[in-house]
Amino acid sequence: MPGNSFGQIFRITTFGESHGPAIGVVIDGFPAGMELDLGFVQKELDRRRPGQSAIVTQRQEADRVELLSGVFDGKTTGMPLALLIRNEDAKSKDYSHIADKYRPSHADFTYQAKYGFRDYRGGGRSSARETAARVAAGAVAKQFLATKGINITAWVSRVGEITLDKSYEELDFSNIEATPVRCPELVVAEQMEHLIREVRKAGDTIGGIVSCVVQGCPSGLGEPVFDRLHADLGKAMLSINACKGFEIGSGFAGVTMRGSQHNDLFFTDENGQVRTRTNHSGGVQGGISNGMDIPFRVAFKPVATIVQIQESVNEAGEAVQVEGKGRHDPCVLPRAVPIVEAMAALVLADHFLRNQK
Repeated sequence: MPGNSFGQIFRITTFGESHGPAIGVVIDGFPAGMELDLGFVQKELDRRRPGQSAIVTQRQEADRVELLSGVFDGKTTGMPLALLIRNEDAKSKDYSHIADKYRPSHADFTYQAKYGFRDYRGGGRSSARETAARVAAGAVAKQFLATKGINITAWVSRVGEITLDKSYEELDFSNIEATPVRCPELVVAEQMEHLIREVRKAGDTIGGIVSCVVQGCPSGLGEPVFDRLHADLGKAMLSINACKGFEIGSGFAGVTMRGSQHNDLFFTDENGQVRTRTNHSGGVQGGISNGMDIPFRVAFKPVATIVQIQESVNEAGEAVQVEGKGRHDPCVLPRAVPIVEAMAALVLADHFLRNQK
């Protein structure tokens, strides 16, 4: 089963299943001699962990990170960093009723079709539980990027039809962690939280959008032709469970504009830096960063597991009914925020190091 690694120089490989003993990540290519704050890694995992509020899954996992290798006397050695997160609250019996059934919009059928075998306990490797390992790796990448003046911030900008209609320049990012839904506009966040609670009561789920901005990114990151910076960001985001869309800069809204409106005009600022007067390009031109902020948006579908009876088939192709049981998120958005940040950090760290070859 290939496809478990991401990145070229700053390269990660995740391992483990939702209901196995543990999940984890091996990070290769991290520079030697850097101080690694494991407390920060834990803080990032706490933002993603289940059971953190009433509007997410109630699976109780502490997600305590264990460092197995790659650090000596508090500094990285340049050898692979190995981080482990043990599974402590898996309830495999919650999935026994779908051992031979395909849940609608899950990976049950496709995994069976590809491998001829699957782990039905929470989806096994296809479970969003795997993203905890990404967040751990992303927290390491964030620490590296911080030394270069690069910061990454994500927030929930839409849940269903409730939308935060403000640009990131207008937002107070200090409010992001003030509510369970992680929307920085508190009145809108309250509306979003109410909607999620109503959807949960109905045994249903709902999707939305996570917005993100990379600030402090220098010009020159990205590789033509196939390794364009925004292409790698798109791949990173679309690799996240339940992600169904990615747009950067003006995105799809740009199709309503003419070139004379959409072009980002260059000028030299008071510090002698080349800048653009607008940022419809999203900080990336020709696949290479131009020094402007990199704003993008990530669309997430409603979580596939719902507590309602649905039609499906079993492994024999016979018609069956499936009803979700166990502990599941009614909306993936609040816990997706740190995952989006982590995947962006992995892309930026990899491209930064690739630029130093």
